[in-house]
Amino acid sequence: MTAAKVTPSSPSQQTPPPWRDVRVLRIVGQVVAVVAVFGALYWLFNNLITNLNDSGIPIDFGVFNQPTNFSIRDDPGFDDRSPLFPNLLWVGIKNTAISTIFGILIALTLGTLVGIGRLSSNWLVSKLSLLYVEGLRNIPVLVLITFFGFAVFTFGPFPPFNPSSPPISIGLPFSDSNLALLSNDRWGVPSIATDGATGLFWILMLAALAATVAVWRWRTSVNIKTGAPHRRVLFALGTLLGIGIIAFLITGTPYRMSWPAVSESGRRIDGGFSTNAGWISLTVALGLYTASHVAEIVRGSIQAVAKGQSEASNALALSGFQRYRFVVLPQALRIAIPPTINQFLNLTKNTSLGVVVAYPEITSLIRTAIGNGKPAVPLLAVLMAIYLGFSFFWSIMLNIVNRRFQLVGR
Repeated sequence: MTAAKVTPSSPSQQTPPPWRDVRVLRIVGQVVAVVAVFGALYWLFNNLITNLNDSGIPIDFGVFNQPTNFSIRDDPGFDDRSPLFPNLLWVGIKNTAISTIFGILIALTLGTLVGIGRLSSNWLVSKLSLLYVEGLRNIPVLVLITFFGFAVFTFGPFPPFNPSSPPISIGLPFSDSNLALLSNDRWGVPSIATDGATGLFWILMLAALAATVAVWRWRTSVNIKTGAPHRRVLFALGTLLGIGIIAFLITGTPYRMSWPAVSESGRRIDGGFSTNAGWISLTVALGLYTASHVAEIVRGSIQAVAKGQSEASNALALSGFQRYRFVVLPQALRIAIPPTINQFLNLTKNTSLGVVVAYPEITSLIRTAIGNGKPAVPLLAVLMAIYLGFSFFWSIMLNIVNRRFQLVGR
């Protein structure tokens, strides 16, 4: 009699009970975590609604149809009867965007130069760049904004702006016009004013842009086919400027220079572009602070480029400028863009600190509206949505640029 042969099942075929199955435990843990989070949020939201209803505070968005009951400095089109939507929100978003754009330009330009300076073989340039980075990066940005607002303007060297104390005037040589008007309250600089058929001018400029793109591609094809220098920038700029000058003359000079001048009352600036001390303090402080971080990103990105690239550039007898322009910086840019996006997002959100220098950005205006008796919940909800929109915008734009510069594998 032969005994039956028992074949043991393999470990992979053995199914553990549910309370010991890792996959089941992971799913259960995630479900419990989600339920706990949503339960906590529901409890907090329900508690908030109950307390607001008991206090008689409205939570609907009808508040945005109410008048603001206050005016905004340097914005004559806005008065105390203007509604929160769209007037107050538009002014706040516009001021926040202007400060953000100029701050990014300062940070990107200065940060790139300082980052390159950190790697300079010149001892003085290298140490000054290091001093800038370590000094600005380790000072709270709120302190920098306050310093510019008070040390440079409120208690600085500039005179007050009133009929008995005119601002400092920097004149245009051989002319009665002013290049700048400087006071502790506002600055005025030249600007461009419209005076003609601007619509037709920009239609012609769109045609000029299309011609510029065509010339750029033509010079590129010439370089590929014959090996001759493409000189794309020279030809493209020449085309754009040439057609632009012709369009400007044909349309009857639709733009003219506007020079700043003190008004007859001696209390405001007529002509040119004038801005208040709050905008300058906030924008310059954020630009300088963010530039210190961008400089370290640029320095690290340059050092991440293979050393052999620089050695090959030297072997081709490229100058230092050509080596950075054509070899090092294009490769470093691919590395620097992702962390730079975070710095631009931080700068955008830090504009909310403009309240310390009385700059009417969106957070300052919302705080003022709440202080004037408007319900906080809908206003703060819209404020968070606005900053979320700013963050999405910069993320999308810079991610498009990032994909454009990334190498495509095959």
